[in-house]
Amino acid sequence: TLTYDTLRFEYEDFPETKEPVWILGRKYSVFTEKEEILLDVTSRLWFTYRKNFPAIGGTGPTSDTGWGCMLRCGQMIFAQALVCRHLGRDWRWIKGKRQMDDYFNVLNAFIDKKDSYYSIHQIAQMGVGEGKSIGQWYGPNTVAQVLKKLATFDTWSSLAVHIAMDNTVVMEEIRRLCQSNVPCAGAAACPALESDVLYNGCPEDVGLRERLTPWKPLVLLIPLRLGLTEINEAYIETLKHCFMMPQSLGVIGGKPNSAHYFIGYVGEELIYLDPHTTQPAVEPSESGCLPDESFHCQHPPCRMSIAELDPSIAVGFFCNTEADFNDWCQQIKKLSLVRGALPMFELVERQPSHFSNPDVLNLTPDSSDADRLERFFDSEDEDFEILSL
Repeated sequence: TLTYDTLRFEYEDFPETKEPVWILGRKYSVFTEKEEILLDVTSRLWFTYRKNFPAIGGTGPTSDTGWGCMLRCGQMIFAQALVCRHLGRDWRWIKGKRQMDDYFNVLNAFIDKKDSYYSIHQIAQMGVGEGKSIGQWYGPNTVAQVLKKLATFDTWSSLAVHIAMDNTVVMEEIRRLCQSNVPCAGAAACPALESDVLYNGCPEDVGLRERLTPWKPLVLLIPLRLGLTEINEAYIETLKHCFMMPQSLGVIGGKPNSAHYFIGYVGEELIYLDPHTTQPAVEPSESGCLPDESFHCQHPPCRMSIAELDPSIAVGFFCNTEADFNDWCQQIKKLSLVRGALPMFELVERQPSHFSNPDVLNLTPDSSDADRLERFFDSEDEDFEILSL
């Protein structure tokens, strides 16, 4: 297992370049905004391997070293969605500064214990239903499917999670999901009172104060296959543009059996947070405060050539409002006009009639990532033609 400290010597600082640095929809200059870049990176929640946490399932592993890197990357991309939902993209973590309660509510949702919404315990055990035994390595699609299921229990965040399969984003499906007009409670709808008893990272009586909302905040995850054994160069410009969008949550992927959370790029290099260091599990102090410094990467982030990226990834976006989603759709449509850029996925208003129901094809979430990728995520479509029966 590589440790983060080992990697930091190889990737000590950003290159002195005129190329802009893009971090989750924000543009920076290395020459004039280096401190702002590092503060933005440090403010992302950084989840790594941990050891000595309560046994998963009561009798399972007490560490995820060697197998949990994609689970941790899933936590990071989802934590970014919760940060945008409850704290906003402009929020920054400053060492030693007291943070607001909502920050600790978000962090508590990922702590390594069985009753946290998105803990390693919940992800690993929910993954059993996806055909993954506890301790087995996940792919990007599996972790996305698991997080979608777990989000249904997070009434505080009240997210609409959509996973776009078949390389296709269907706008009608997303609007139906987000405009379902079901009761939902979130930070904006019912701010926690100081007297509230917190359970699982949110007020215990949150259900009593539910309100109708016209749009549930959207987390959109798009599992993709951008080549066979290596990334097709034609997708690289499109991938870069995804990091430029204000709705960007980043990308989870990496190298074979070694997952990373990609948060931006500079030039031809991706910028990422690496989960491959093992830290002790964190428990609240006697006063109830949660030591949080180990959840923020306080070194310059890692970088790697885009060409080294494994072609199996999942791209994430967060649309807090319907206007955010409409803006995202317009940006995706403009991407098709970028010269030399091949679209990574298709954006359509309605589901094409030739699409079969995945359940009919027995492509349930229980299928392995490999099966789904072989059937759905071929990037070379020229040899295939879909015929109407």
